[in-house]
Amino acid sequence: MIALVLAMVWSRRGQAVTLALLALVSVAAAVAAPAYVQAADRAVAAGQVDTALPRERSLVVSKIEDARNAEGDALSFTNVGPALIAFPGFTNVFAAEYPTLGIEPDTKLRTRFVYRQDVCAHLSMVAGRCLIGEGEVVIGEQTAKRRSLAPGDALELTYAEFSPDPRTPVFEPKGLPKRLTVVGTYRVPDPAEVYWGTHGYFAADPGPRPGEPVFADYASLSTMDHGQTSLSIDSAAQPGALDVDKLAGVQAALDGLKNMIIKIGAPIRTETGIPDLLARIEAGRAAARVIVPVIAVPLVLLSCFVIFLAVGYGTEGRRPELAVVALRGARWWERWWLATGESLLAILLGALLGCLAGQLLVNAIAAVRFPGVGVAPAWSSLQYAPLAALAAVLAALLAQRRQLLSPVSALLRRLPVGGRRPPVLDLTVALLAIITGVQLNLSGDPTGAGLFAPALIVFAFALLAGRALLPVVTRFAVRALRRGRLGVALAGLQLSRRSGARSLFAMLVAAVAVAGYAACAADVGARDRVVEAGLGTGADRVLTVEPGTPQELLTAVRAVDPEGTFAMAVARTPGNGVGEQPGLAVDSTRLATVATWAGGPDAAEVARALRPAAPEPIVIAGQDLTVNATATGLEDSPPLRMTVTVSSVTGLGSATVAFGQLQEGPYTYGQRVPVCRQGCRVDGIQITVIGGTNAVRCRLILTGLGSINPVRPALPVAGLADPARWRMPRFGTLTAVPAGLQVDVDAPGGLPDGAWLQPADTPSPLPVASAGRRTGDSITGLDGQPAPVTRVADLPAVPRLGLRANLSDLEYQDRYATAATTTTLPEVWLSAAAPADTLDRLAAQGLVILGDTRATEVRAQLDHQGPALALWFYVLAGCLATVLGAGALILAAAVDRARRVQDLSALRAQGLSGRTAGQATLWTYPILAVIAVLAGLGIALAGWGLTGWTLPLAGLRPAPLPFPGWPRPLVLAAAGLAMLIVLAGAALLTGRDLRGRVRAAGVNEGEGR
Repeated sequence: MIALVLAMVWSRRGQAVTLALLALVSVAAAVAAPAYVQAADRAVAAGQVDTALPRERSLVVSKIEDARNAEGDALSFTNVGPALIAFPGFTNVFAAEYPTLGIEPDTKLRTRFVYRQDVCAHLSMVAGRCLIGEGEVVIGEQTAKRRSLAPGDALELTYAEFSPDPRTPVFEPKGLPKRLTVVGTYRVPDPAEVYWGTHGYFAADPGPRPGEPVFADYASLSTMDHGQTSLSIDSAAQPGALDVDKLAGVQAALDGLKNMIIKIGAPIRTETGIPDLLARIEAGRAAARVIVPVIAVPLVLLSCFVIFLAVGYGTEGRRPELAVVALRGARWWERWWLATGESLLAILLGALLGCLAGQLLVNAIAAVRFPGVGVAPAWSSLQYAPLAALAAVLAALLAQRRQLLSPVSALLRRLPVGGRRPPVLDLTVALLAIITGVQLNLSGDPTGAGLFAPALIVFAFALLAGRALLPVVTRFAVRALRRGRLGVALAGLQLSRRSGARSLFAMLVAAVAVAGYAACAADVGARDRVVEAGLGTGADRVLTVEPGTPQELLTAVRAVDPEGTFAMAVARTPGNGVGEQPGLAVDSTRLATVATWAGGPDAAEVARALRPAAPEPIVIAGQDLTVNATATGLEDSPPLRMTVTVSSVTGLGSATVAFGQLQEGPYTYGQRVPVCRQGCRVDGIQITVIGGTNAVRCRLILTGLGSINPVRPALPVAGLADPARWRMPRFGTLTAVPAGLQVDVDAPGGLPDGAWLQPADTPSPLPVASAGRRTGDSITGLDGQPAPVTRVADLPAVPRLGLRANLSDLEYQDRYATAATTTTLPEVWLSAAAPADTLDRLAAQGLVILGDTRATEVRAQLDHQGPALALWFYVLAGCLATVLGAGALILAAAVDRARRVQDLSALRAQGLSGRTAGQATLWTYPILAVIAVLAGLGIALAGWGLTGWTLPLAGLRPAPLPFPGWPRPLVLAAAGLAMLIVLAGAALLTGRDLRGRVRAAGVNEGEGR
């Protein structure tokens, strides 16, 4: 019996090989999914480590120790060492430092006096040598040039502390000086090297000087008379220390360090970004485990469908053999074996090869896509191979059930076995698709039952398309026959009368739909990452700077980029936390050249709308500020105070100038304001109550405002008296009088927040551009007070903030504020045209750079996260689905070949022309492939629209940005064209083979006659 089955396999070896290959692809797909997840796990960890910040690959354990009041437990390797040694693959560096005076002549500038373990190995000596013993120091190259120091020179350093008195912001000597010898000057080859940790040794220091500590040995540091010393131990991960199989050990070591510090009880601080990195890695791995199965499930179902179809086609072609076996009275197991053995042998052989092929396929992809990461050898990637093989066998048995159970009479007929039956399978798949689709939409997470929703929805639509095909093809063939197009009619009738045509078409549609769904996910994911990196960052490069006043930020950035071509000052408007959307205040004159734009209105048009023409600000020319005012009616009010807020027009800062209690009658109020030595803008004049909450009613006439050194009024009397040049939102009215501006204060309920008189040097209400729903007629300004606004443009999204935010002009926001305040999250946005020394230029203007984010770096990090890496499996799945469709098409054509040769040969004998027969043979399956590609792409889009939104493609924590929800038409068309070329190519090859056989049969028949 076995020999007979083997002989059957050999006689139809082409079909057997094709079926084995289909089984190979089926099992390979099942093996490839878990193998790819394992590879992606390693790639996610490696990619996140490669793109991590230094603080995310290291930890710092630090403590402030006072040498003059030493506590019991000092930070040392003795008590911290055991916990740090537990970190596998980490290196530890001990460091200590404190500030000193003695090099810089300005006591506002200190010098960092630093000991760092093994520092000489990481310095490049420009002159002299590195330090060896106590009393020797090395200084930076630029410091040596600036202070004219050279190897061999002596210097004295003194421990210093910053003055606690805000009136004297200087460093004060707090110890005895120590004489030291300069033995060398250094240059740092790699300031970003992990060895240097997160101490910022070489960041720009205050003033126009680079960060260059003085390095000494620990003996020099400890023997100098000093007070508080910052002690630290830096533990940095070396290559391989954060591989995926070591992450559990790193987490355990972090927990151990935390417990150790709690036990010590000393004021020890731990700073590390490793937990953030571990959380990001785990989130990326979890995302990959969600995304990969979404396409793996329909791919495996498609494989089973293909095997079901292939075996059914093959068994249909062997019906006469099965009828003879049944007619001769073979026992049921012999009949079963003869019917199924041929298919089962091919499937089992393909399944064995598929296990190896799936793993090798993933290894090849990992070698190309994840170079240097590798795939961890593990049997777990084969855990689903037996299930895939069993599913293939069950599909084969299910495909042959009718031939095994049908009587001989039914097998001998050429009509389809079984006749018309209710579409139980179609209805079942449709019902399951509805149930899982509802579950997916309710949960929004493609896990559990929702995991099967994309596959079932695609297959339900494919089965529906297959059921709709035959009536359409039949009507088309009949119409072609009536019109005399015999070749086309024969091609259509061959499909409509073939029992497996509907299943073949449904399979092809499903294959195209699976590949199309994969193309949708890959394209949308790639575009999501572009949006996240570009619009989510806001500009090509974003610098976070130390908080200061808006005018300081604007002045510094405009000094660096006076033409406005590459740099823009940006700050946040705070919002109120009760429904008011956050906002960006930007230097809108640079918006179009710097910011990444989300589309919608043109950026230049929005910038012009945000900054309409407005009166010039009121400027005080010098530092001696005077206000001439005549107050009346003070006897009926509690004591009042006048305060003026000003901001330097050159970025020197802001000041609140308190003139004291208002005096009855005419009075000149004056005070020297150092920040105004180069000119100041008047932000506002405030009248407040000195104690008490009584009603306030008085009159104040401003007769002069300006500077007496130089003598220059800020406004002439006519301008000062013009109420249009001022605004007073509450508690008063403004009137022009010959002497100046009359202010009538009327506050029956008192002045809890003061009465403000502000220059009208901005549009009112302020123009804003907004994304999302409207939030009212005011927003919270930079000073925390409501500012009236008018919406001048609707945006699809605000750069960096996303779908619900507003955009306004930073200078107008600053002018509108009653007093200059510290900016919230100040940033400098740079375009790609920014010069390489832009950071140095900004530092020279007094800005301290705290962070540097590049859109390219964000994109690189996104490309190494789990969602991006998981989508490469979608590319593989699309290729496998196309191969399965082409293989099934070839097998179906091979099974149909003998019958079609007989039919067409008989028609040729009855006078059918060779051209017509050629049309019937050549175009049957290519037309089927074309229709299947068109229908499959439509179903892919429908499935994507229903389920694709649940896939976390944009990253792990994406901002609320306008991510594209649909693939680009050109990308989907290109994917469809590629699938059409493969499927139509396979169909054309089979059609040419069939046409050749028909011709050969006709020639042989003619020779026989």
